[in-house]
Amino acid sequence: MSEQVWISEARNETVFELLERRLDTDPESEYLDVCGTKLTAAAVASVANRLANAFAALGVRSGDRVATLIENSPEATLAWWGAVRSGAIAVPINTAYKGEYLRHQLADSGSRVLVVEAALVERVARIAGSVPSLEHVVVIGDEVAEAPVGPVAHAWADLLAGDDDPPEVTVRPADVATFIYTGGTTGPSKGCMLSHNYHGTLARQIGVCWRRTADDVVWTPLPLFHFNAIVTAVLGPLVYGGRAAIERRFSVSRFWPEMNRVGATVTSTLGTMAYLLAHDVDRPEMPRSGGPEANATLRLIGAAPLPVEVGSILEARFDVSTFSGAYGVTEASLISWQPLGVENKPNAAGVVNDEHFDVRIFDDDDLEQPRGTEGEIVIRPKRPHTMFEGYWGRPEATVETSRNWWYHTGDVGRIDDEGYLFFVDRKADYLRRRGENISSFEVERILMGHGALADVAVHAVPSDLTEDDLKVTATLSEGAALTEEVLFRWCVDELPYFALPRYIEFRPELPLSPVGRVLKRDLRSEGVTPSTWDAEAAGIEYERR
Repeated sequence: MSEQVWISEARNETVFELLERRLDTDPESEYLDVCGTKLTAAAVASVANRLANAFAALGVRSGDRVATLIENSPEATLAWWGAVRSGAIAVPINTAYKGEYLRHQLADSGSRVLVVEAALVERVARIAGSVPSLEHVVVIGDEVAEAPVGPVAHAWADLLAGDDDPPEVTVRPADVATFIYTGGTTGPSKGCMLSHNYHGTLARQIGVCWRRTADDVVWTPLPLFHFNAIVTAVLGPLVYGGRAAIERRFSVSRFWPEMNRVGATVTSTLGTMAYLLAHDVDRPEMPRSGGPEANATLRLIGAAPLPVEVGSILEARFDVSTFSGAYGVTEASLISWQPLGVENKPNAAGVVNDEHFDVRIFDDDDLEQPRGTEGEIVIRPKRPHTMFEGYWGRPEATVETSRNWWYHTGDVGRIDDEGYLFFVDRKADYLRRRGENISSFEVERILMGHGALADVAVHAVPSDLTEDDLKVTATLSEGAALTEEVLFRWCVDELPYFALPRYIEFRPELPLSPVGRVLKRDLRSEGVTPSTWDAEAAGIEYERR
């Protein structure tokens, strides 16, 4: 247990230094397998240098933002490396985003360059004219599609044709490497500014929890626009040695063949994925199947959230360990964890990470609560640049969350007498669905643009897959003729697939507090009522990207 208030001897380094260390010790062995394409550290460094020099030729300077809209692929990995190698800030954008969701993140980040796969260029064309900062669009594909309105279009292949001399840029561990946007409830999503040093810190923390070594092969289907895949797969092998594999997306039927193909020892997945694996049909590639294809490499399935009962099924059925004993937020790496010598308690999120943070439980007046009492989880760092550097362009939000100089996570938890942290609930009114944070504010704002709704509340209802399902409860404008199915189909064109409501219910009025606020807690407790329309039961199909 560390009682130090500030640890000055903490390691600080950039992601370049992580890559350079691999280049010095192991440049030519396999570093990454991205959707079946194998990459060495030397190959990644060469392409990163070419892209960095090409971005510089487009006018990108240190601190400028380079956005990406790319599904998991070698190009997504290399585009991130090229951006940070140039001294710019990478802004990976969720590939489900379209319309206002996409426009907001491009405009808010002030991105000057966007790298996009050809299949998604049409989405960019719809909003490019309303993003003043966007000057260049780089298209990945055999041919450059028709240029969006405003920006100049370039072919990805042309950017790769330049020289691979290392660019002359100076980057410090404190400099920002990546913006990761996190859902908000009282306003649009905010860009978390994450430093170079933060990247390596989180990679180390997760590796400690997994007991990661150079013998491990970490496999993940999580998207590279989520920070987990960047730190565990892209940076983890640079910190611990070994290699990693990134799959385009998760498939239950392909999971065990993939484990065999790459020789995976550790997986980084979501709780929903683990649930599906636990309840999958028998397959010959599963451990203990008795067949020659039975997997014998996987030792650990990491997933969050992971209910105890699901973890027990995985362990008993597949003879593997499971891990979900940690708690973190985008703004602050791992706040609780499982360091060496610590075994987790049922339903706990590990022990307080007092090597990196001072963690307390506060009430609504910022008074510290005794052990065992529920309240908001608040933290202070003990080491430099192990937290975010603030919210991009929103100093007032940064100050508000750092009230009384403690970062307020917005989550409710408790710490027991032995230092174990238990996550209880979210204070803020946002949802988590299929691994995605969803801002109810943003969805409500877009729904109100339909024109036929008088009022709307977006809220969670319990899901069979361990997280939330989304429900829209709304009132119609006077004289409006609108069905739930028509509204849903409109949403398909306006919302990311993961933010589409499974349930819709029209009511004469919404429950309101004395000051006129919608009582979402009442709507959540009512859940799916007899008059609720269900998109899954209606059999409506839509593209999940």
